[in-house]
Parts: sequence; C-alpha cells; structure tokens
Amino acid sequence: MTAEPAVLEANLAFYRAFQTKDIEAMSEIWSKGINTLCIHPGRKILKGWEEIRPSWQQIFKVTTTLEIELQITASESIGNLAYIVLIEKVTQTSNGRKNQSLSNATNLFENMGGKWYLIHHHGSPILR
Repeated sequence: MTAEPAVLEANLAFYRAFQTKDIEAMSEIWSKGINTLCIHPGRKILKGWEEIRPSWQQIFKVTTTLEIELQITASESIGNLAYIVLIEKVTQTSNGRKNQSLSNATNLFENMGGKWYLIHHHGSPILR
C-alpha cells in the first residue's frame, strides 16, 4: 500500500527545501514538537526543531549546490501517521569539491490540523 498523495507531496516539499537550501520552506514542513527527531547520515540524534534547524542551516551554509535524486522503496499511511522509505542520491558541491553520497532514508509524517508534518527523518549511509 502506498502513502496518500498529500503525504507524498509533503515528502517532496521536504526535498525541495533541502535541494534549494530554503530554511523557511524547511521550517514549514517540520513539526515543532519536542519529540521531533532528525538523524543525518553518520551524525548524532537531534531532538526538537530547536536542535534540528541549526543542522540544516549549517548544511546550507557550507553547500554551494545540491542535486537530489529519490527512489521511494516503500510508503504507507495509517490514520494520522505515514512513512516513506527511500534511497537518496545526493550530489553536493562545497568549497569547489563535488561529493556524491547514497543513503537509505526514512521519513515519518504526522497529520496535525489537516496538514502533514515531518516528525522524523533518519538517513543512513549506503557504503559502496
């Protein structure tokens, strides 16, 4: 079973904000709940938007360009919760150097007040 279209759109909004390095758009998609979690590949657990936001600001600050390709491997909506499991192929340019990484990612969304918010993002590097 796949997630409903509104969840898939919320997921795309997250990656658009990521790719365009738009912290305000990123802020709109994330839940501001204190139990919201983000785990960047190879990094520690960040809890709550107050910890998560600066991590994205730092990524955006040190990155000149970002290109992201996604391959959804699973998704489902169950009541007010939905998940999307995918492979992220991120090509990033920083300090004139191009780097490409592959990650397995899980994004968990919660529907609050009729809108889907990201409550958990976990990226795990795929070693080649």
